[in-house]
Amino acid sequence: MQQEIFKNQIEASLPLKKQLWQQTIIEKITNQGLLLHKLTGQKNSLAFLASKVLSGDSSNMEGVAASQYWKTLPLTPSEGKGIKRERFGDYPNNFLNYGYAILRAATARALSGSGLLNTLGIHHKSKYNAFALADDIMEPFRPLVDEKVFAIVQLYEEQELNTKIKAELLQILTQTVYFEDEKSPLMVALQKTASSLQQCYTGERKKIKYPKLWT
Repeated sequence: MQQEIFKNQIEASLPLKKQLWQQTIIEKITNQGLLLHKLTGQKNSLAFLASKVLSGDSSNMEGVAASQYWKTLPLTPSEGKGIKRERFGDYPNNFLNYGYAILRAATARALSGSGLLNTLGIHHKSKYNAFALADDIMEPFRPLVDEKVFAIVQLYEEQELNTKIKAELLQILTQTVYFEDEKSPLMVALQKTASSLQQCYTGERKKIKYPKLWT
């Protein structure tokens, strides 16, 4: 069984991988738009950008959306405006990065639990990246981390990543998300998403099962 799962994943066609990436980016941009609206109360064009995502996101709508998203996401409490998103940047990037690391580890665990190879991404590729598939599949879930960091920034004045902030960020894993017929904590939802991806490789499903992050 395990060998069969590996074989299906390794032999997945390029058109299939491009479709799966298109679905993933549509979900990610949609979720970014919903969170922006939730936090600012203002309309944004991210739903429109999500509708423009092509197979394999060949026109890089992910990048276009990211630019708008980070410019307007109110993560700096004093100014209430966007931030420069940097992998090694200053506060609140340090909080975001820690939250994403938690999400990445949980996604990787869920994918391994479904018998999938984390090294073999649908979009992310690098011989140095042991978690390429987790980096792909976690994308639509990132706004949950962003929302949590927004809440932390409102609550706490400190800008260092201390034990208290880390404990707050860990709570992401127990956050409730919503499938059509049920709700479940993020950790369980990731397992369902991973299982659906495995079924996409076998041809049993056409779409990855991503939850709604909010009702």
